[in-house]
Amino acid sequence: MYQQMIFVNLPVDDLDASKKFFTALGYTINPRFTDEKAAAVVISDTIVAMLLTKPFYATFTKKEISDATKTSEVLVCLSAESREKVDELADKAIAAGGTASGEPQDQGFMYGRAFDDLDGHTWEVMWMDPAAVGS
Repeated sequence: MYQQMIFVNLPVDDLDASKKFFTALGYTINPRFTDEKAAAVVISDTIVAMLLTKPFYATFTKKEISDATKTSEVLVCLSAESREKVDELADKAIAAGGTASGEPQDQGFMYGRAFDDLDGHTWEVMWMDPAAVGS
């Protein structure tokens, strides 16, 4: 069965620093799709974050590239298998140079935290009790 994938393309200022940040979170870099202009961060079998230098990113759009430290266009939300895994990933991100974004959200059946990466892109990490969603 075909599994649709998502490739989140993000402009970055310092490709090497961004690669180091995401590998510190436990993700890997796919060397087949990585060079001096871009890096493929493998988050899961179906999720890849493509980190693109800003000049390279600009070749894909005629729009101005936003400064994610000042404006927000997208919030990337990743699921986690438990509350502990939410905290683990958010804590790793902060230890690797990211910053906490907002307060933890605890609604009992759902728990999440958010962090901004080195370029200001906001990543949310969310756990939801499977019983609450009927799975």
